[in-house]
Amino acid sequence: MTHTYNISGMTCGGCQAKVQGLLSKVAGVKKVSIDLAKGEATIDMEKHIATDDLKAALKDYPKYQLSEGQHQQHAVAPVPDEEETKSWVATYKPILLIFAYITGITLLVEYMHGEYIWMRWMNHFMAGFFLVFSFFKLLNLKGFAESYSMYDVVAKKWSGWGYVYAFTELALGIAFLTGFNPIITNAVTFVVMVVSIVGVLQSVLNKRKIKCACLGDVFNLPMSTITIIEDALMMGMSGVMLLKML
Repeated sequence: MTHTYNISGMTCGGCQAKVQGLLSKVAGVKKVSIDLAKGEATIDMEKHIATDDLKAALKDYPKYQLSEGQHQQHAVAPVPDEEETKSWVATYKPILLIFAYITGITLLVEYMHGEYIWMRWMNHFMAGFFLVFSFFKLLNLKGFAESYSMYDVVAKKWSGWGYVYAFTELALGIAFLTGFNPIITNAVTFVVMVVSIVGVLQSVLNKRKIKCACLGDVFNLPMSTITIIEDALMMGMSGVMLLKML
């Protein structure tokens, strides 16, 4: 059975992720879909759940107020959201452009050196990756942390990890750029990315339709295999560089 409720107080993707996470924890809830623009929550439930029980899930966040929608239906067919109707390229255009920019600039740096040294290229690529991605996360640090806690294995248990993670990426970007202790830098990168990819794999394999927090709260990118590739690429590069230095 599916019911639609009005939710007031949501102003950003972070709010959307927070409300979705809180309502998803209510016993009997199978799936929660949030329409931020309309201020609505569509809840697929195993059996009827009292509205008061749903309100109770939001009690620690009084700015979010839930009320019954005008139209509640049973067995409502899911309506494709905007992301589902867009092509793959259109959906992931922001992240594809970022990868293209970083790849192009770092290859240009190698060209200017007169020779291609792949270890140096990977170092520059990872510096650009972490600096750019941390920038988007820091634009709305709270929104990123709340979105990240939806799927990351560490952030689920400690919400503060989302805040720490954004600055960890920034620190790694600076470390790769300045050449700070390559062994420590690559070792930390490898461990961080291994931990990060676990939550991503769980979400993708379980086919959970949640927002990817890789670009913070700026772009609404769905979690998918491209997120796995992103984390695996950083993990692989750091692993290769670490093996070359040991």
